[in-house]
Amino acid sequence: MLALKAIIETYNTEEQQLFINYLKAKNKRSDTKNIQLFQLLAQPELDSKSICRSLYKVDNCNAYHALRKRLFQSLIEFTANRNLEDENSIDIQIIKYVLASRSYLIKKNYDIAFKILNKAERLAEDHMLFPILNEIYHTKIQYAPNYPKVDLDVLIKKQKENQKKYYLEDQLNIVYAKLKTVLNSIAYEGKIVDFESELKTILKNYDIQLDDSLSFKSLYQMLAIANISAFITNTYYEIEGFVLKSYNLLKEKKETNKQLFYQIHIVYIIANTLFRNKKFEDSLRYIKEMKDLMQINKRYYFKEFILKKTLVEALNYNYLDHQDKAIELILSVISKKHKDIESLLDLNLSLVMFYFQKGDLNSAKSTLAKFYHTDHYYIEKAGIDWVLKKNLAEILLYMEIKDDDLLDSRLRSFKRRYKGYLREINQDRILIFLDYSEKLYKNSNLINEKKFTQKLKSTLEHTSHKNEDIFVISFYAWLKSKLTKTNLYQTTLNMLKE
Repeated sequence: MLALKAIIETYNTEEQQLFINYLKAKNKRSDTKNIQLFQLLAQPELDSKSICRSLYKVDNCNAYHALRKRLFQSLIEFTANRNLEDENSIDIQIIKYVLASRSYLIKKNYDIAFKILNKAERLAEDHMLFPILNEIYHTKIQYAPNYPKVDLDVLIKKQKENQKKYYLEDQLNIVYAKLKTVLNSIAYEGKIVDFESELKTILKNYDIQLDDSLSFKSLYQMLAIANISAFITNTYYEIEGFVLKSYNLLKEKKETNKQLFYQIHIVYIIANTLFRNKKFEDSLRYIKEMKDLMQINKRYYFKEFILKKTLVEALNYNYLDHQDKAIELILSVISKKHKDIESLLDLNLSLVMFYFQKGDLNSAKSTLAKFYHTDHYYIEKAGIDWVLKKNLAEILLYMEIKDDDLLDSRLRSFKRRYKGYLREINQDRILIFLDYSEKLYKNSNLINEKKFTQKLKSTLEHTSHKNEDIFVISFYAWLKSKLTKTNLYQTTLNMLKE
């Protein structure tokens, strides 16, 4: 029941109708209840008993369970058939060619067999399908002694070159998985891990050697590794050149749109890297490229990436002094149903920040009120970095609206839970920021004391460094706005320009 509902919830209205049409074409009898069951399961408020009674007028029966099993099988078949219509259908087509060629080879019809294999080879090379290419070369080599028209040595050389590419892709896949596991332990479990040391050890253990034979999948995994490192160490500026150069090199050498899913991911990583490095116009150019790629293949990957694209796009517009446009972008997508919980949380927290910078404290407060789960829940869903930002946003909001009771509660809770953790990961600047903020809130006259303001100015100058994290600057801009008695949003933009 849960598995069925989980699948159906991923279908939009158009996909639901397509599936109903599929069932109509498949049904041989007019009294089959599978369409009715599907329509009932699409209603989230109905439970299993209600659906069973609606279908069979009883609470439980074997026919209902059998019908569910058949519907589940139909959903799998429908999904598989639809996937054959997208870009991955090329994999199936090539496999069909290989199977057909083997049939002709067994019958010693070598001319036809090798013609089919040659076609399969060209397609597999175009789409950088190294595992399938390996099968093609394996088959060709096996029957080469029976077909003198082919050069066995050339085939062996091709196979060895392909195996290197296949091996590289395989190794990168392992390294990516291992580093993602390390990242998850840091971001979602709050563990203290020396990430840079882990990165060096894993890369050394798998002896990664990169060259221009990369596929888009391999490049995505390589850039994802770099992106993970930059996320943990806040050193996006160190990977920018590498990210751009690698992608542009591959675009020149490979026909694009062959591995669309990975290419969109790569462009997203580039756009995010440029945003984190405060190159907003450049980032938006890659957002435009990302949008264009998302339109390909009948927008097959549109839903997969729409929230990620909107998040980076809105953040860029916010820091380009187009805050209303940034807010409108976010509001246009969060009102709809999405499965990407982490991106939804990022979008809502960004919305809180935009409202807060704008001075619309009521909207900021009502958006924050949507985060009613525990910190533990949000660490599992969005990571500890998100939770820290959310807590800091709450503290600043309560300072602005002068809610002493909630402020005192949040401050004590934050220090109790995260003070030790922040020190262990060398993020004392967050504690320094909180210390300045708390002192200013409790004694606003400190802003007129020379010793205090000199210390604060020194801290702000350090924070304004060009390589400083953009979100850290955004928080410290609040302090500077208090010091200079200026508008928060304009102060933030000015600090970024500095």
